[in-house]
Amino acid sequence: MRAGMILGAGLAGLALLAAALSLVWTPHDITQMAIAQRLQPPSAVHPFGTDQFGRDILSMAMLGARVSIAVALVAVGIGMGAGVPLGLIAAAHRGGWIDELVMRGNDLVFAFPSLVIAILITAVFGPSAINAIIAIGIFNIPVFARVTRGGALPIWTLDYVRAAEVAGKGRALISLQHILPNIANLLIVQGTIQFSLGILAEAGLSYVGLGAQPPTPSWGRMLAEAQTLVTLAPHVAIIPGLCIVLTVLGLNLLGDGLRDALDPRLKTLR
Repeated sequence: MRAGMILGAGLAGLALLAAALSLVWTPHDITQMAIAQRLQPPSAVHPFGTDQFGRDILSMAMLGARVSIAVALVAVGIGMGAGVPLGLIAAAHRGGWIDELVMRGNDLVFAFPSLVIAILITAVFGPSAINAIIAIGIFNIPVFARVTRGGALPIWTLDYVRAAEVAGKGRALISLQHILPNIANLLIVQGTIQFSLGILAEAGLSYVGLGAQPPTPSWGRMLAEAQTLVTLAPHVAIIPGLCIVLTVLGLNLLGDGLRDALDPRLKTLR
C-alpha cells in the first residue's frame, strides 16, 4: 500500500502542479482561436493536439485542472467547516433531540444528490462555478457530519472523557480538546475521498452545462464539447477524460494510503 500511496501522491501532485502553474503560465493563449490549426494531432508545438477551434488542449487541460481543483477544494472546505461542528454537536448530545434533529437534517440533504441541488440552485441563480461549489458543498455537509458523529460516539464512552465531564468541563470544550484530535485521522481521509468525488461532481455538472461557463475551461465541458468528435479526433476527448481519471485515481490511492498510515488498528494488524 505504500507504493500505491506514493503513486497516488504523484498523480495528485501532478494535477496540483498543473493547476498552480496555470496561474502564471500556459503554453498557449486559449482565448486565441486558430481555425486553420483545428483538430491537429499531438505534436511538438501542441503536445496534446488542438481542439475544434484550434486551441491548445494542454493549455486548456491545465486551466481546467485549476477550475476542477478549486471547485472541489472549496466544496470540501464548506462540507468540513459545517459538517464537523454538526457531527460534534450531535455526538455530544447523543440520544437527545439535538442529535435527532441533526441526523434527520442530514437524511433530508442526502435525499437530494448534488446534481439535483445544482439544478435547483441554477434554476434560480443561473449556472456558474460558484453555484457548483455551493451544490457540492451542501452535499458534503452531511457526509462529514456522519463521519464525525460516528467517530466521536465511541470516544465519549472512554474513561478519560468521562473523567473530564466529572471535572466540570463542558461538552463543547471536551469536543474540541479530546474528541476532535482523536478523529482527525478520519476527517483527513474522508476529506481526501470527498476531494476526489468533488472533482467528479464538478466534471459532471460542467458536462451538463451547470458548472463553469465559457470561456473558462473545465474538464467536464471539454468532454461535452468533444463527444461529437470522438471518431474524427479522439485525442480531444481522451485528454480531459484521462485528466479526470488519473486525478481521481491518485486521490483515492492517496486516501487509502493515509487511512492505512493513520489508523492505529491497521498498524496493530501489521
